[in-house]
Amino acid sequence: MPPLHPELSRARFLPTPPVRRGTAGLLRWLTSKMRPGPAPEDMRVEHRTVPGPQGAPPVEVWIHRPKAVEGTAPALLWMHGGGHVMGHPAQDERGNIAFARDLGITVVAVRYRLAPRHPAPAGLEDAYAALNWIVDNAADLDVDPGRIAIGGASAGAGLAAGLALMCRDRGGPAPAFQLLVYPMLDDRTALRTDVDTTGMRLWSPASNRFAWGAYLGRPVGSEGISPYAAPARHEDLTGLPPAWIGVGTNDLFHDEDVAYARRLEEAGVPCALTIVPGAFHGFEVQFASTEVVRAFRREQTEALRAALFPQG
Repeated sequence: MPPLHPELSRARFLPTPPVRRGTAGLLRWLTSKMRPGPAPEDMRVEHRTVPGPQGAPPVEVWIHRPKAVEGTAPALLWMHGGGHVMGHPAQDERGNIAFARDLGITVVAVRYRLAPRHPAPAGLEDAYAALNWIVDNAADLDVDPGRIAIGGASAGAGLAAGLALMCRDRGGPAPAFQLLVYPMLDDRTALRTDVDTTGMRLWSPASNRFAWGAYLGRPVGSEGISPYAAPARHEDLTGLPPAWIGVGTNDLFHDEDVAYARRLEEAGVPCALTIVPGAFHGFEVQFASTEVVRAFRREQTEALRAALFPQG
């Protein structure tokens, strides 16, 4: 395992909170209590409920759009992280506002259902319903339905990857781009015994195993697991929207993310891969003021800009 990036070296003092049966409920409750900060003066921020999947509850969405943006503009549908068992749109609000402001787009964040109470495919179906709502209401939202990107971090990025596959296979909306920030793609990683965890932080193999089991509702590595829940299992990656994948060398998901990026390219899907030396899972959260994080965020912003403003 490479040493921690020099700008992230203080992470050696960070604890890695265990996510397991005895703690997941508490962590889920704590994240459910997160609340949005004051809306910046230059932003319109709305919280709405939109129609959910058939037979399921409505889906809560958080909409961010700069007041200065007039007329039709692109959009980004964003899914938060949390291993499918915790998390809340509020945790990514600062980043979503930055995407909206820097790019002049509408960002819609989804509060999807969480495991284990709502195992797969509940969260993914919520994301699919939210995407359909954006497309169906594009005129009212001043969104260009042909320029909608999907993205997320960690489990949310795994949902985005699964959503791209689901849209293709159902003949549903056609996202223009997928932005996958250290995505959680492969339950079989939880079975590995050869992982060096020396420089890992914030997300451990034990937490990964619990989270995947809770999300899938069955043992990890089982036969017949949906390739929409674990996108790395899908045998056919052709015809998907272009992608950007970013991950650190010290992230538990590094190998599965690199493998997925290579498979996308082999399937004819353009995929930019950014690997950050010495970065661990979720390094953006604790070290937002460092240059390594700022550069990582700039790459995401520029990847979205190139995809959503191809004539720019």
